[in-house]
Amino acid sequence: MVDKITEINLLYDFYSQLLTDKQQEVIRLYHGENFSLSEIGDEFSISRQGVYDSLKNAEKALSEYEVKLGLLKKFAQTSDLVENANEEIDDLLRLHEGNGEVCDKLNNLKEIINKLNG
Repeated sequence: MVDKITEINLLYDFYSQLLTDKQQEVIRLYHGENFSLSEIGDEFSISRQGVYDSLKNAEKALSEYEVKLGLLKKFAQTSDLVENANEEIDDLLRLHEGNGEVCDKLNNLKEIINKLNG
């Protein structure tokens, strides 16, 4: 799996709109902008402990959203499947190098799969 900071950033990408504005800003400043707890506290005129509590509550909320909705897990599974499909298509392309019609169809299929994956 990924490290804790990367995981929080990925969860934030998926679920940030479900957090309060303050929670969004605290996570963005702490994880995205590398602000210290004291700097964020100065920004919001709250204590360092208040920032810490807000940050931990937001991180907990993100984790709970993932447990309930599983969007990050589904995204990772889909990405793995797309990668596997592309590898299989690449193998078939090598196998059918001389057959332009088959290669065209395989390349079209690869484009469709990549568009589906975003």
